[in-house]
Amino acid sequence: MRNDAAAAGGAFKAVSRTTSEPTKPTDAAEAPAPAKALRPRLAASILLLDRRGGDVRVLVGRRSRQHVFMPDVHVFPGGRRDPADHRIAYARDLPEALLERLVGIYRGRLSVSAVRALALAAMRELHEETNLAVGPAWPGSIRPEGSLPFQPDLERLRYVARAVTPTGLVRRFDTHFFALFTDEVDLDLGALQDSRELEDFRWISVGDPSGVAIPDITARILAALHARLDADPLLRFDGTVPYFHVRNGRPIRDLL
Repeated sequence: MRNDAAAAGGAFKAVSRTTSEPTKPTDAAEAPAPAKALRPRLAASILLLDRRGGDVRVLVGRRSRQHVFMPDVHVFPGGRRDPADHRIAYARDLPEALLERLVGIYRGRLSVSAVRALALAAMRELHEETNLAVGPAWPGSIRPEGSLPFQPDLERLRYVARAVTPTGLVRRFDTHFFALFTDEVDLDLGALQDSRELEDFRWISVGDPSGVAIPDITARILAALHARLDADPLLRFDGTVPYFHVRNGRPIRDLL
């Protein structure tokens, strides 16, 4: 699955480079606006967090140079929600309060099954792009049709941000960002490997993502996550998340 949503989840056109190299916009970001404003596609992304050693680090991978849209930048694994994602069988569900909050964001336009599919899409994309599986394998030969090779465990996902790509870009996404501590789930980090979507995986500090080029929205989400970790290292859900979008040409951060 294309990782455009993870790169653009509100892309804001800029790339933040935490080295001394100059910032350079991508060709896709400079593409002329389509004749009709595009409706953002639903998407999801996972911030896989490693808190061993005191400093919390997050997994990012570099988008291939072959990508037309935002090539050669490091992003979180993720992508757009597929129609079949709501049919993926899972081991444990999202917390009820989080399901209710996600339904409330869309004021009833999306069902519980539809918003759960966002989390399932994030798990699917993580597996497709990194080969990592969050959850137990299916026992024996039992595996429901259309399911993943493992049973996604959604219970430990934290909801940390939402971002909507501004109008005027060739692709738009309404992306929901979930965080997951690696020590809270059944996860074999030794299985991590490059894919057609992402390569050159790095574990970077949430508070100091130096040495890699990242989209501006990625930097903003990491800054918000760092502040939240300082206030609550367990990332307990309090019913609100930062919402990044653009209004009248200006980047806005609201609370949902």
